[in-house]
Amino acid sequence: MKDKKTYLTQEGLAELKKELDELINVKRPENIIAIKEARALGDLSENADYDAAKNDQAEIEGRIKKIEKMLENVQIIEKKSTDKVELGSTVAIRYVDEDDDETDEYKIVGSQEADPFESKISNESPIAKALLNKKVGDIVDVESPNGVYKIEITEIK
Repeated sequence: MKDKKTYLTQEGLAELKKELDELINVKRPENIIAIKEARALGDLSENADYDAAKNDQAEIEGRIKKIEKMLENVQIIEKKSTDKVELGSTVAIRYVDEDDDETDEYKIVGSQEADPFESKISNESPIAKALLNKKVGDIVDVESPNGVYKIEITEIK
């Protein structure tokens, strides 16, 4: 089975590489020292420090493997157009059924970079799926767990 692509912007790729470097060159060596120190305390069967260090080791190694797998399958998002919404687009939208003319702005990124607090939404989210390949002025239906609602694309950057 073919592995799933990991869509990242250049910034997201740099952050992932930085995290991998931190895990390999800082966290892993610190963890090895913690395991050695906990072992030196004696009986491992009731050694909470040893158990915690081994759990940390499993988390660190698991994250390293996950990041390496993502980097093997990375697809860099390159913004090509402002004519239609695509991966990497920043889109201003207006909720059609609401009385105010307030707009929200979202950047469509891969799921690894999604961060709703920074208005970065995953290309797999209901809003992004509805927006992809649409143009300014288009009104689209967004299917959500709470029902369908309409949004209008007011700007594509």
